[in-house]
Amino acid sequence: MRRGLPIGLVWGEAEGEVRLHPDEAVVGALRAVFERFSEFGSARRVWLWFRAENLSFPLQLNHTTQIRWVAPTYTAIYNVLTNPVYAGAYCYGKTRQERYVDEHGVLKTRLRRLPQSQWAVLIRDHHEGYLDWMTYEANQMRLGANTKPRPHQAGGAVREGAALLQGLACCGHCGRRLKTHYRGTNQTPGYHCSNKGIENGRGVFCLNVGGLQIDAAVAQAFLQAVEPAGIAAAVRAAERLEADHDAALAQWRLNVERAHYEAQRAERRYHAVDPENRLVARGLETQWEQQLRELEQAQAELARREQLRPCTLSTEQRKSLLAIGKDLKRLWDAPTLTLRDRKQLLRTLLEEVSITVHREQYRAHLKLRWRGGKLTDCEVALPRSRPATIRTDEDTIALVRRLAEHYPDATIAGILNTQGRVTARGLRFNQSLVGNLRRHWQIPCFERPTELPDGELLSIRQAARVLGTAPSTLHRWVNDGFIAGEQTTPGAPWRIRITDALRQQFVAHSPDGYVVMQEATKLLGVSRQTVLQRVKRGELDAVLVCQGRRKGLRIKAVSEQPDLFEHAS
Repeated sequence: MRRGLPIGLVWGEAEGEVRLHPDEAVVGALRAVFERFSEFGSARRVWLWFRAENLSFPLQLNHTTQIRWVAPTYTAIYNVLTNPVYAGAYCYGKTRQERYVDEHGVLKTRLRRLPQSQWAVLIRDHHEGYLDWMTYEANQMRLGANTKPRPHQAGGAVREGAALLQGLACCGHCGRRLKTHYRGTNQTPGYHCSNKGIENGRGVFCLNVGGLQIDAAVAQAFLQAVEPAGIAAAVRAAERLEADHDAALAQWRLNVERAHYEAQRAERRYHAVDPENRLVARGLETQWEQQLRELEQAQAELARREQLRPCTLSTEQRKSLLAIGKDLKRLWDAPTLTLRDRKQLLRTLLEEVSITVHREQYRAHLKLRWRGGKLTDCEVALPRSRPATIRTDEDTIALVRRLAEHYPDATIAGILNTQGRVTARGLRFNQSLVGNLRRHWQIPCFERPTELPDGELLSIRQAARVLGTAPSTLHRWVNDGFIAGEQTTPGAPWRIRITDALRQQFVAHSPDGYVVMQEATKLLGVSRQTVLQRVKRGELDAVLVCQGRRKGLRIKAVSEQPDLFEHAS
């Protein structure tokens, strides 16, 4: 039954015959997908490799034989890896249409993907494929392990972060899959179990432990296991680098051949057209020029990549690599080895790491389950953590010491809360907590004086009643700097010391020689802001008229404008 085939496969002349695509570039691109997946183990990383190498990917529209070369997409790479046709199998009936009634009572249809056991037709080894069936099933298991696992199950692709056992660690107490967390500015890794128990009336994790010592122990066990194969792996890594570069170069050589063919094809089409038909000739000439530019770009890119090709290993280089292969610890700690690479290396041999923490003995028991079923036990010493001292910060204590000389505990609590300060346990202050803090640090309590000294210190509201003005006016004068205000700490109430000099600044009528702001600016020949600055510095006298319709600031100004008609004798 002839149905549409994916890119890279075509129908043959015999009945039911399926062949590989005759275009070598198409076959090379698809083989590169499977080869890179066997190396990276992730569809996303294969897609990123294609994008990093700036390689194109073939695209074939439905019911057409024309192939377009476009930038690869993740969906295209994933579809190639999951399609069983590339494994030489003929499949039919992988989906099924179902009819159902939605929540509104409307009859609808949907397409459901069926598991492999329910496919209508599955003929293995039906035709030549890009890989065998066993490799295809192993790839599907690897792709399935990369997806986000269900709760308490293993799996998941390698993620970012310094926790090496992400996706491998499980709780030795309840068997749940451990979750990772990071603490502090250094993002120190740790593991915890989502299962909670009730201790002292609150929920406590079944397991919560730092990951530095545990990761180091597992890495040490891994390096001891692979030490016999370290020498051969060092040489094979360099050879693999050469092979990867050769694969990219092969794709670029095919791109140059394809661009050369397209340029020749455009040239033949241009020469075949009637020269007098300039409308068609100009269009074909433009296409020819475009194909020539693409050919030139492909040749330049191929030449650049051939220059970057790593050299073949010499005898001395192989000897140095053999020496490095004996010291796998130095390779593991190398800055060029990323955290993602370390996690991927651990997953090649380890299936699971069970962690059991004994807090009373300050140790953790690790049980490593290797691929193949072998178990290894390991004991890890945990650091003895010191209990943190709960103590109020020094700034808050010093502030309470200053405020206690002027305010009672209730007022101090309001000031501390206004500044956003909290207790050692993260609570808001109140009168009782401030009193306890004072008594603990032996801070004297506030006592109101029996007799007010000269220059009584009053609040804004009290000073407004004494001076016969509004509190808002005093606030404005204090903020503008016209009168002095005292504040023990930011957020504390403003207080004004009532003196005779201050009383004289608040009058009922404007004295002689005092003018409004507009006239003062004309007499002095300066701006309004300059006049206000001089009043603040005390260079100009000013009073506040508190009664009448024209209340406001009056300034004693003397003209500073020079007399233009005054001549020197």
